[in-house]
Amino acid sequence: MSLRAETPAPPSAGIRRFTPAERWVHRTTAALMGVCVLTAACLYIPQLAELVGRRDLVVRIHECAGLALPAPVLLGLASRAFRADLRFLNRYGPHDRVWLRAALRRDRRRKSRPAGKFNAGQKIYAAWIAGATLVMLGTGLMMWFTHVTPLMWRTNATFVHDWLALTIGIVLAGHIGMALGDPEARRGMRTGTVSRAWAESEHPLWRP
Repeated sequence: MSLRAETPAPPSAGIRRFTPAERWVHRTTAALMGVCVLTAACLYIPQLAELVGRRDLVVRIHECAGLALPAPVLLGLASRAFRADLRFLNRYGPHDRVWLRAALRRDRRRKSRPAGKFNAGQKIYAAWIAGATLVMLGTGLMMWFTHVTPLMWRTNATFVHDWLALTIGIVLAGHIGMALGDPEARRGMRTGTVSRAWAESEHPLWRP
């Protein structure tokens, strides 16, 4: 009987970027945010309002999705990996200023855009969307509990809520557009792994 040499398994070309918990937080938050945006569009765009109808039901879905929006992040705090990502997102260094200057100049050279696990643009987006979500939740509660807050507060809250909602829609469209232009980043959020070549090119300071 001949002995057949065992061929060693080739090293994996991918490296772990996100754990299942981190992907769950992102997907659930994205789904809730999507419901909020779609229901808001049905409430404020006349053509959609006429097409969908049942305004009271749309309002209730909008309110429930908005109240549930912070839940995935709060539950995600049980994950050590998610807490580590929050620390990465909240830390800025000199390389982030270099990345932003290169982005403003549209300089795509690797050495011009140093980044750790998250680049400066992702950090700014995460901070902005988190703050905007809290403001939307606060103004939404003021609009909901009409018997608690004065009329002037509710009027101002409605103004802020409406215009901030429009801004969030524009920013989200930009976020989705950036994701559509980077298949490897989408793969990382979908499967949890990315290629080593992509990580070294887009996030050269990241040490997984």
